[in-house]
Amino acid sequence: MIRVLLTACLAALLCLANASAAPSGKLKVVATFSILGDMAERVGGEHIELTVLVKADADAHELQPGPSDARAVAGAGIFLVNGRGFDDWSTRLSRASGGKARLVKASAAVKARPNDPHAWQDVSNALLYVDAIERAFTRAAPSNAAAFSKAADAYRSELKALHEEIRSAVGSVPVARRNVITTHDAFGFFGKAYGIRFMAPLGVSTHSQASAKSLSVLVRQIRRERISALFLENIADNRLMEQIARETGVAVGGRLYSDALSAKDGPAPTYVAMMRQNARLLTEAMAKGS
Repeated sequence: MIRVLLTACLAALLCLANASAAPSGKLKVVATFSILGDMAERVGGEHIELTVLVKADADAHELQPGPSDARAVAGAGIFLVNGRGFDDWSTRLSRASGGKARLVKASAAVKARPNDPHAWQDVSNALLYVDAIERAFTRAAPSNAAAFSKAADAYRSELKALHEEIRSAVGSVPVARRNVITTHDAFGFFGKAYGIRFMAPLGVSTHSQASAKSLSVLVRQIRRERISALFLENIADNRLMEQIARETGVAVGGRLYSDALSAKDGPAPTYVAMMRQNARLLTEAMAKGS
């Protein structure tokens, strides 16, 4: 009888231990949205099995987690979230899953901006994300620590070069022309880091609604300050910005990637490509301003 009980207990322990690992032995990681998933993949590489809940070109603000999301988190070792109110549904999902995944807030070390969770829009903050991801992966799978460290170091070098590249590109545009309108307020970190003034008819969430009064004020401001560029976003309803463009005569400068990557065949399939694409569109449009 004792032998049967010991066998049953051992089997239960083995099941629990393997819940966070794929059959291949890889660390199971769940990331809340595509940008965070790309960072996780760069650090974890072949040593992780990654699930991304909010896919490319999808809005993390809109997610209503379902049973498949709960199952993914329940079987994971790491549940990687942004935090700061961006994906606040992740806390409820983590509890509801009943799993043992360690919830890791990638933005925890970032110096906060009031009511703005979009910290990745400053590439220097992405370095802090990478640090957090590397630490979490190393703690969960110490046998792969060297591989995680090597991948993270290479990624950090790439991000540092990207940060300087964007600063140089924006720096070539006269300060007076660095005024841009976007759909929702997702680029505050970008603006502070690289010297662009962003304005938005919506707040930090795509759930916000622009009032007729605030819209009228914005249209007058665009005309008064001769703002040179309006931008659509890949995750937002673009009808509002198209209306503003018609009323002001300001050209639409393109589609920015704020809270999600593009599909693999799009212009922003990775975080690095996304930031480079946004910087290119912004500098081209601002440089054309009068």
